[in-house]
Amino acid sequence: MAVIVNVDVMLARRKMTSTELAAKIGLSPVNLSILKTGKAKGIRFATLDALCEALDCQPGDLLEYKASED
Repeated sequence: MAVIVNVDVMLARRKMTSTELAAKIGLSPVNLSILKTGKAKGIRFATLDALCEALDCQPGDLLEYKASED
């Protein structure tokens, strides 16, 4: 099971930097980086809500599921 986080894709579409997004949603740049690289173990709904509001998108635009190839 693999959930892929596509925050970097939405940042590029919105022509926004990670630093701008982190400041806009009140998240540290380090924690945003952990989320972007897929190293996060989870995400709070409040954070997902803030990301969607700041990036003007839906949760499905940020999260993607790909089945593992076992």
